[in-house]
Amino acid sequence: MRGFRWPPPPDSGPRTWGPGPGGPRTGRPALPEPDTDLVTTPHGVRLERLVTGAGDPVTVFAHGLGNGIATTRPFGSGVTGRRVFFQFRGHGRSEAPDGPWDYLDLARDLRAVADLSGASRAFGASLGAGALCRLLVESPERFEKLVFFLPAVLDEPRGSIAQERFTDLLAAVESGDAAIVADVVSLELPPAVRNTPAGWAYLRQRLDHLLRDGLAENLATLAGKTPLRRLGDLAAVTAPALVIGCAGDDLHPVETAERLAAALPQATLHVYDRPGVLWSERADLRDRISGFLNE
Repeated sequence: MRGFRWPPPPDSGPRTWGPGPGGPRTGRPALPEPDTDLVTTPHGVRLERLVTGAGDPVTVFAHGLGNGIATTRPFGSGVTGRRVFFQFRGHGRSEAPDGPWDYLDLARDLRAVADLSGASRAFGASLGAGALCRLLVESPERFEKLVFFLPAVLDEPRGSIAQERFTDLLAAVESGDAAIVADVVSLELPPAVRNTPAGWAYLRQRLDHLLRDGLAENLATLAGKTPLRRLGDLAAVTAPALVIGCAGDDLHPVETAERLAAALPQATLHVYDRPGVLWSERADLRDRISGFLNE
């Protein structure tokens, strides 16, 4: 793999070394983040929220660990009705109450935003998928449709690779050094994208958010927690569900997606054959999610 470096080239073009063509110039980064508002929840934690679209139905989108609204918005680009995005506690401008936290706390955040927005459908990515699972244990009939993208953990803790990656991200953000943060965040990109204009744009956006808002220290405790005691606790969830996994993703094992789909009575499973689907399968992913939620 050709080397990554920071700061980026002035023109954001690929800068590679050795023979051969430059990196690909295709693909798009996450959408820019517009102005958001802070909402007060019934459990007393103010959360950052963004509402787009209009009318019914309403879909709430829950992001992954260390991510946020900007990286979650692309999943809703083809979904009809109102789309409600938010930041879990400790992310972005959302408050960070005293910890430690667990998935029950995240489920409360998700439920509060869904209830305040009148959401009847829910999407959860990675950490957000875990929070959604935890909410459904308490209220299996809360939503009419469900989407789980790259579930990372169910009833067993995350693997060591995932825990180390997030620990490295927290330490990098705490350092305040853009180059250190960029080194960690660049691992989120497929190798073919890292030295392209789209890759640099994604890095800049992620660094802007992480260095501006930071990440709460209490998030470190979540890496070792699980949302479920028993996978069978989801047996009462009868809403149609779409579960999306990727083969070869060390942070989101495909076996987790398969187990989740098997545990949900009305689930459909789709597995992509390689990770990085937001870059390599963006159109198909958009159509798959919107087709399921809009039908």
